[in-house]
Amino acid sequence: MNKVRAHRNRTITLNRGETERYSTNLIHFSKPASVHTLENKIVNQDTFEALTLLPENFVDLLILDPPYNLTKTFNSTTFRKKSIARYAEWLENLLDKLLPTLKNTASVYICSEWFSSTAVHLVLDKLLKVRNRITWEREKGRGAKRNFKNASEDIWFATVSDDYVFNVENIKLKRRVLAPYTDTNGEPKDWLNTSDGQFRLTHPSNLWNDITVPFWSMPENTDHPTQKPEKLLAKLILASTNENDFVFDPFMGVGSSLVSAKKLNRKFLGLEIETEYCLLAAKRLRLAELDMTIQGYNDGVFWERNTLKGQKQKTQTPVASTRQSKKTISQETLIL
Repeated sequence: MNKVRAHRNRTITLNRGETERYSTNLIHFSKPASVHTLENKIVNQDTFEALTLLPENFVDLLILDPPYNLTKTFNSTTFRKKSIARYAEWLENLLDKLLPTLKNTASVYICSEWFSSTAVHLVLDKLLKVRNRITWEREKGRGAKRNFKNASEDIWFATVSDDYVFNVENIKLKRRVLAPYTDTNGEPKDWLNTSDGQFRLTHPSNLWNDITVPFWSMPENTDHPTQKPEKLLAKLILASTNENDFVFDPFMGVGSSLVSAKKLNRKFLGLEIETEYCLLAAKRLRLAELDMTIQGYNDGVFWERNTLKGQKQKTQTPVASTRQSKKTISQETLIL
């Protein structure tokens, strides 16, 4: 709140009045809770403490973005780097407590940095059915004089059983066509010629280079040091859930997964020990009621980063009331 920011800086912050108002949106519980009492809630509590009080078999999608195996401080909480073996031990202990909350048809995504990615794989292989590893380009990163710059992160995809949701049509990527081949009649071959250019819808791969990390001019940005983009979370949610399914994030940070779930008409539950992050998440959920758009997701498809650079595109609201639609559809947003 004390930072001096540029005039066009859109970073979400909290004033004193908002801190007091959004505090009423947070819950903390000390006895077993029902699914009904947890639906679309933010729990401001230690994750390991809360997990013992959660109901069983209510989660359709678990998005797990735990502290990476790095020495890093998040406000008042510090996570210290462990050996690979110790980190695997810590993660397995966490997953053991999470597994009872999952439905038999549930999917699990676990975020990781490169150093501990192997540990994540081994733990998942022991407890669940590993499906894939997504690597996404995180274009921010510091250069190194004696090593390669870290510019990517992993997301491991696993399921509880062989019966799981995967909506491939919901997560196709719209790319600009660089080689517009045609058939013998001169018609476009697997691409469309539009007023905005030539595009092709492509099947999603496990290598994502269309993600923009939130920064100061994006309306979803906060001061959280490792905030995940809504576009990234939207891909996971659309791939592995249907509308009204339940998304659970036990390390929600500032709530990108919750906001994306709300915008896509899914139920959600988030746990976070840092009160300031919970308050920012609560504010973002309120802002989502006024603007249901997800940057980089338009007309029911994900757009390649900067595909429409320099052009303005009217965005569509994924889920909104008529009153909300009047506010959001008229807005013009640069598609990133």
